Amino acid sequence: MRMITLEEVASLLQENDHFKLLTHLYPDGDTLGGAFALAFALRKMGKKANVAVNGPVPSKFRYLTERYEDQDFEPQYIVSVDVAAPSLLGEQVMQGVEKIDLCIDHHRTNSITADNVYVDADAAAASETVWQLIRMLQIEPDEDIAAGIYTGISTDTGCFCFSNTTPRTHQFAAEVIPYCDWQSINYINFVVKTRAKIKMERMIYDTMEFYAGGKCAVVYTTIAMQKVLGAGDDEMEGLANIPRQVEGVEMGITMREKEGGVFKISVRTNDGINAAEFCKQFGGGGHPAAAGCAVEGDLATVKKLLVDAAEAFL
Repeated sequence: MRMITLEEVASLLQENDHFKLLTHLYPDGDTLGGAFALAFALRKMGKKANVAVNGPVPSKFRYLTERYEDQDFEPQYIVSVDVAAPSLLGEQVMQGVEKIDLCIDHHRTNSITADNVYVDADAAAASETVWQLIRMLQIEPDEDIAAGIYTGISTDTGCFCFSNTTPRTHQFAAEVIPYCDWQSINYINFVVKTRAKIKMERMIYDTMEFYAGGKCAVVYTTIAMQKVLGAGDDEMEGLANIPRQVEGVEMGITMREKEGGVFKISVRTNDGINAAEFCKQFGGGGHPAAAGCAVEGDLATVKKLLVDAAEAFL
């Protein structure tokens, strides 16, 4: 494994072909936006490129795939986009993959094993790096590329409200805005809610409990709750921000039960508390203010494990 420069990443994209672009489990706007933007850009270069997703693309992000169809070829060069840890590579995307040739990421805690690794920990989103590559390769942006880049940047910054937002973040967003319907993207990702999501948010508030002298708030969703409300993946987006919105809370923990006896854990923090370091002890990672991991067990066991760890951490 070698850490490489952005220029070297661009050279590798020029030199290779038949790309398989890997996204992470529970795909968000950055892994999907960055991967689809890169796929469309590679295709404009005359190369073949497909995006691998675990399961169907969440319905709220299907605008990214309106003009996308898988191409028929055998993958020869494997690239992960916005994947911070091996545990975030699902079985479906890893089908037929023996090794990862190139990792493109922005998580400081990145632990992916790849032949070549490029991590820009100062980037608000992996899509920032993808946009830099597209410019470096002199690929003319279009609606599909721009929509992917804007989606990745806007969703990973909470519509430019999170502390990871930089002047460069605004600059890159401004460069792609003329090419895409950014207002619709903002509406889909930050404004509109299904009735099921509103009901889920109301139920989430009822599960909230406080620990560590009120500095930690914990909420959870179970499979049973989702079934009762008819809630899918779209309704789960954004719930992780709820517990840290409470005054005095430094760490908000959201537990989401998944099939197979595992909980997806999302941690959001305030006041300089490092969420990535907290999640690292459970095999996860992410950013200082937003990180995640997966923990096996039932609700009571996982909750106690996290609460004990949070009280020791805080």
